[in-house]
Amino acid sequence: MLRLVQALILAGGVGTRLRPLTARTPKPIVTLVDRPFIVFMLEWLRAHGVDEVILSCGFLAGSVREVLDDGAAYDLRLHYVDEPEPLGTGGALKYAEELLGERFVVCNGDVLTDMDLSAQLVQHEATGAAATLALARVEDPSAYGLVRVDDDLRVREFFEKPNAGGEQLDSLISAGVYVLERSVLDLIPGGRPVSIEREIWPLLIASGMYGYVASGYWLDIGSPRGYLQGSFDLIEGQVETSLATTMGSDHLSLAASARIEGRVVPAALIGEGCELGPDVHAGSQVILGPGVKVAAGTRLERAVILAGAQIGERCVLRDCVVGERVSIGAHTEVSGGAVIGQDAVIGEHNMITGGVRISPGVVLGDRAVAF
Repeated sequence: MLRLVQALILAGGVGTRLRPLTARTPKPIVTLVDRPFIVFMLEWLRAHGVDEVILSCGFLAGSVREVLDDGAAYDLRLHYVDEPEPLGTGGALKYAEELLGERFVVCNGDVLTDMDLSAQLVQHEATGAAATLALARVEDPSAYGLVRVDDDLRVREFFEKPNAGGEQLDSLISAGVYVLERSVLDLIPGGRPVSIEREIWPLLIASGMYGYVASGYWLDIGSPRGYLQGSFDLIEGQVETSLATTMGSDHLSLAASARIEGRVVPAALIGEGCELGPDVHAGSQVILGPGVKVAAGTRLERAVILAGAQIGERCVLRDCVVGERVSIGAHTEVSGGAVIGQDAVIGEHNMITGGVRISPGVVLGDRAVAF
């Protein structure tokens, strides 16, 4: 029988890649579809028998505690460790040492997955490994370091990010989910930042590090591009989560209190109190948070619009993220991976595209921007 495990989630970063969504809100509680970012990971861990989670926080840690509390809502015991400074993946693990038992799972907080953690634990037990790294196959590994394993799945080597488009013998990358024995903590120096990938993994190659080649869904959602893709994959049911109950087989969720005069095309989620005016086209791949108001003639496609935002007449929002309580004036286009931070005010007849990021609270007049 497998020994019980805890989980440590590394969520202490400031979320630089996801700004401006993380400028005022710590990454673990940024809204993803209809719940805080990190809740999908908590639910996944619980489904595989983990009942105690340590959350390593940094930026605005108090806000995370206020939202997640003690974890009872997720049938978990949730503990918090506040990093005094950014300590890196290994340093954060060492800092939480007093709370950790003989075996535990470590997860990067940017991961959205339904991989079989239970199978990873079974393999870890069978091999007697000190560390078992979940490995994912990706089509383009150029943004990641690669991992090579022998036929028996022992890790043979790590190597740096390959060139984009270059020929690769394998495309296995670390999926950011590790099963570790407590002995690994003895290898991590205390009192300073430590990269577990660069400093600790090489020490373990000769003494019991294995890879677990995971199947199922895996995505890094810590960037705007990943955040958008993860959002759409969730409402389309491409990753197994409890959201499937909300979306149903038609991948369409319309809150009973929403007032819809226009057209909504699945996959789409329209939150409580939303208002869509005449001739509005929403979808496919659209998520509207509670209280979003969209005026007549506006078109929304592949867009995430968070709670309380107001969109004027005859706008086009495509491939973009709009933060909480943003106001967008009539005849404005937001597209091309643009992200608008919460409480920003965008005047009429603007064009915001090409990956532009608008900071929270910014006020732009009419015809002020054209990218």
